[in-house]
Amino acid sequence: MNHKSHQAFGIFLGLATLLTPLLAADNASRSAPTRDWQLVWSDEFNQPDGSAPDASKWGYDVGGGGWGNDELEFYTARTNNARIESGHLVIEARKENYSGRHYTSARLLTKDKHSWVFGRIEARIKIPRGQGIWPAFWMLGTNINSVSWPTCGEIDIMENIGKEPGTLHGTVHGPGYSGGAGIGGPLTLTGGRTLADDFHVYAIEWETNRICWYLDQQLYFTVTPTNLPAGKQWVYHQPQFLLLNLAVGGQWPGNPDGKTVFPQRMTVDYVRVYQKPMTPSGR
Repeated sequence: MNHKSHQAFGIFLGLATLLTPLLAADNASRSAPTRDWQLVWSDEFNQPDGSAPDASKWGYDVGGGGWGNDELEFYTARTNNARIESGHLVIEARKENYSGRHYTSARLLTKDKHSWVFGRIEARIKIPRGQGIWPAFWMLGTNINSVSWPTCGEIDIMENIGKEPGTLHGTVHGPGYSGGAGIGGPLTLTGGRTLADDFHVYAIEWETNRICWYLDQQLYFTVTPTNLPAGKQWVYHQPQFLLLNLAVGGQWPGNPDGKTVFPQRMTVDYVRVYQKPMTPSGR
């Protein structure tokens, strides 16, 4: 199913350029959200080196059919592609022949385990770099099996494509505004900096009729029902689950080239979900 499509020609309502230096990644990682958010769920990945991610929190999408985007990898549930190292989750894309594909990687999700309605959802991630590399931290509605994509709603908290190493994309996809018509706001770093240079905190604050995107605590994009095409439905008031994946190739990023180095690693320090008191929970 085409749960996450390319956005190369999306409706970018919130073009933002970072004009001031980013907060130091170390400081950002330790700064708790302001206002009255309370931590309700997290994974700090404090397990033995080489172990698989916590099965009570994460499952896997497994397969290699292109995932609606002409991707090249086969997603596995092996520790070769997703494991714990030094208190981090490592999602590793490898160049190897596997089940008829020429690359492997992993796509983790909390579907049927944990989901939420509203909250601050954040992860501290060091993304990889390289042509054809496509890391993502995102969400899908838990009703996807009954209503399908994009009616279930998709919130892309962080996407980056290797040919744009300094550009971060935050996007929503819903009925009548999905795929290339997704509503998003890219942010481009200044001074030749790239997102892969260090860890960054990628977050959304999702409230009734509003979703705000942050990079290292700096707001860069907001979407509300008024931003939707006329007559289209705001579907972001139902539970959603989390996904973390590292794709190889696809319609949007294009395929790896001779300069793309493998293996590629997406390194996740933590994932945290905050909510306000009395916020309805998913499960």
